[in-house]
Amino acid sequence: MADSALTHLECSRCRATLPADRLQNLCSCGGPLLARYDLVRAGRTLTREGLAGRRRDLWRYEEVLPGKASEAVALGEGGTPLLLLPRLGAECGLAQLYLKDESSNPTGTFKARGLATGVSQARALGARKLALPTAGNAGGALAAYAARAGLEAYVLMPKDAPRANRLECQAHGARLILVDGLISDCARLLAQRKQREGWFDMSTLQEPYRVEGKKTLGYELYEQLGGRLPDAILYPTGGGVGLIGMWKAFEEMEALGWIGPARPKMIAVQASGCAPVVRAFEQGKSQSQPWKWARTLAAGLRVPKPLGDFLILDAIRRSHGAAIAVSDKDILAAVRAWARQEGIFGCPEGAATLAALPRLIESRVIGRDDVVVLLNTGSGMKYLDVLSKALR
Repeated sequence: MADSALTHLECSRCRATLPADRLQNLCSCGGPLLARYDLVRAGRTLTREGLAGRRRDLWRYEEVLPGKASEAVALGEGGTPLLLLPRLGAECGLAQLYLKDESSNPTGTFKARGLATGVSQARALGARKLALPTAGNAGGALAAYAARAGLEAYVLMPKDAPRANRLECQAHGARLILVDGLISDCARLLAQRKQREGWFDMSTLQEPYRVEGKKTLGYELYEQLGGRLPDAILYPTGGGVGLIGMWKAFEEMEALGWIGPARPKMIAVQASGCAPVVRAFEQGKSQSQPWKWARTLAAGLRVPKPLGDFLILDAIRRSHGAAIAVSDKDILAAVRAWARQEGIFGCPEGAATLAALPRLIESRVIGRDDVVVLLNTGSGMKYLDVLSKALR
């Protein structure tokens, strides 16, 4: 395999360019930075035909990832299954309903993708103390990858986060800081302490490389569907990095000559108790306003205002997609349906996509002949304390 074709970083707001050979957080304008590659050079070795003999984890796409795969902090992330859902598809009248099941990733969730690339690059560029605010799963993934890399991890997490997430951080030796509030309160505390403590901020979109790991979802879907993209992707949206990442992947794939200009409908699914992106979409706004009194049992969806909301909304609108909110009651029903009808014990965040499906079909956002992919972002095993009473 060839080395990374990474050339520079670009601000997603003002389009300023910054060097990729040093630690970076946000642009001076406050915009998230995105990694850019020499895709002509990458395309000489990263070909559809050449993928067949490569390693099965996400590092198979080395040319469009930061760093060297041989030096990555890796635990086997990526390469997760795409499963046909025949019974649930028949109920909805969809012959091609699929689930991209991220529960087989290290630490049991899709957060492993982003933290693998983020921690790998942070270590390569000299960071030694990594910190992030989290609703739960990202904290566990940071703790695991920091331990693998020999780095210190500091995890700021709401006190009411799932117990499995708290134990996971402690098991990996991370310094766990419990906060009375939401992930936004954790982020504020991190911002106050990071300079004094010498922490490198690994928060969602506060550094450029977590999105690179998440974008490999898009490359994998293309391969798993035999060299095509689905017609619609339903993505449970808290911070929305996976949706942003897949959209970025599709742009790269077009530049590589793998696909044309057509894109899947990108559909953001949120909880009705915390739906800032849905509200902004419905109001025709380009960015969201902070959601007051955010409440939902799906901890990963309890993000009052995503930093990358403008990127999420842009992808939704450019793809003729949608944003939709579902209730906790419907999320729990979907957790049961996945488990009892398809044998998949998914997380509440992922189940929100199944809960949204009937309304999207009814409103004709999704057609009966469409190839539809739902994203299950993690294992229900990480939510036993949350789900134990609700699923009885």
